[in-house]
Amino acid sequence: MIRRLFRTKPIEQILADADHPDHRLKKTLTAWDLTALGIGAIIGTGIFVLIGTAIVGDTHRPGAGPGIILSFILSGMTCALAALCYAEFSTMIPVAGSAYTYSYATLGEFLAWITGWNLILEYGVACVAVAIGWSGYFNNLLSLAGLDLPHWATHPPGGPDGGIANFPAAIIVLLVTIILVIGIKESARATGYIVCLKLAVILFFIAVGTPAVNPDNWTPFMPQGFAGVGAAAAIIFFAYIGFDAISTTAEEAQNPQRDLPIAIIVSLSICTVLYIAVAAVLTGLIPYSKIDIHAPVADALRLVGFKWGAAIVAIGAVAGITSVLVVMMVGQIRVFFAMSRDRLLGPWLSAVHPRFGTPHRATIVTGVGVALLAALIPIGDAADMTNIGTLFAFVLVCLGVMILRYTKPNQPRPFRLPLMPLVPILGMLACLGLMAFLPGLTWIRFGVWTIIGIIVYAGYGLKHSKLAAQNVGQ
Repeated sequence: MIRRLFRTKPIEQILADADHPDHRLKKTLTAWDLTALGIGAIIGTGIFVLIGTAIVGDTHRPGAGPGIILSFILSGMTCALAALCYAEFSTMIPVAGSAYTYSYATLGEFLAWITGWNLILEYGVACVAVAIGWSGYFNNLLSLAGLDLPHWATHPPGGPDGGIANFPAAIIVLLVTIILVIGIKESARATGYIVCLKLAVILFFIAVGTPAVNPDNWTPFMPQGFAGVGAAAAIIFFAYIGFDAISTTAEEAQNPQRDLPIAIIVSLSICTVLYIAVAAVLTGLIPYSKIDIHAPVADALRLVGFKWGAAIVAIGAVAGITSVLVVMMVGQIRVFFAMSRDRLLGPWLSAVHPRFGTPHRATIVTGVGVALLAALIPIGDAADMTNIGTLFAFVLVCLGVMILRYTKPNQPRPFRLPLMPLVPILGMLACLGLMAFLPGLTWIRFGVWTIIGIIVYAGYGLKHSKLAAQNVGQ
């Protein structure tokens, strides 16, 4: 039984399965497409929404105040360490599935399943949270234009703001689903245009806001000490999630060995610099205690007299969050697709559309599921649940890249991360450190989700996996 649980899937078989005519995805993505997808996923809900909660704090965590600048540096460094591990893996195993596939090749089937199960948590909950965030900004824009939607059509049932459903959130998910069924290249092209727009909006905020900065607002710099900085780093880690989604599209890259490392590193570097600049300007514009947790960036401009600037930022936020939704759904779909191809989930999910070359069934299932959840539940603690699932996957990727260096030292590595094993060890410690700052309730929910995953694997995946049927594994 131990041997069955920890059987690994040979890299040669992973690559062969990806090239099978029935499950082969169309290779259309360039380095620009991949970088745009990365930036499209990274810049969005985190910088436009969650930064407010991270600065001010809430009932679950202390706020960082102006120390949010350090929080972004801390989260960015953690992601940089994990990104180097992703870059090496993605060039060795350029197939769909990201951390799930890497774990299958190094840590064994059981840990691969747990990784994939938590990636479903990461992307699924993130898609719901992003769609709800999109709905909020979209409703604000309509209000500015004097077109208020009825309350019952914009709020889920239950709770103090109960309505019938959040229809805008569901509609945007279904529209994105249609685009993703038609083709990843078309999705990447649309994301590229949106990326240019929201980068322009962020640069606009920095340019307009910088002259209005009052350095006195940066005092006290760390009102809650390092506890506030660490807690903020744990939540605004959500702002960096997205670079790992690049690796889920590796199978659709035209030249993955060259383009994937470029896209991962460039997208993360650009976003980190912009985040630090936005954090500095935002906390310098107004006292941190007055920052609005719902629309912090736009509202800060409004409070200092730039109402027209606030409207521009709101438009950029809608566009930015749209691109995040596109890439998060791509990640969720590719994880479903990879797990189905390995028969750990129903094999019908891995069917590829004969015309569009996309995993249409996995796309439709994901789209309908996310739309229903986005319409019917409040945003709650979605960011925390997304973060803990992502950080756990990062830990396993860092561990896996070390294992593969020693178990398969001669395997071709178009990109080799430097300072082995220091970089992956530091990456694991940094991820575990951020996980420690997440609220206790998040850990309980994470434990329950993991237990459900183990039950599903024991009841289905253990018996039906492709390795079990072929009696393959190491």
